[in-house]
Amino acid sequence: MNKILFFAHLKDIVGKDFILLDLAGKSVAEVKQIISETYKVMNLETVMTAVNEEFASNEEIIRAGDEIAFIPPVSGG
Repeated sequence: MNKILFFAHLKDIVGKDFILLDLAGKSVAEVKQIISETYKVMNLETVMTAVNEEFASNEEIIRAGDEIAFIPPVSGG
């Protein structure tokens, strides 16, 4: 099982701080696609992804027990 964390507006769209899914063997890009289709989240390509608290590329493969976080860009002044 994998814990997927959502921050900022993504948390509002999904309706939860986190969800649990079995994503072992999938790439970060595949996980983004699954989340986009399941929760109608748009533009995950602009979102930073962290796996086990380290930034990850779209090609990184998820292992059982990995924690995945989607962190949208933040603007402010």
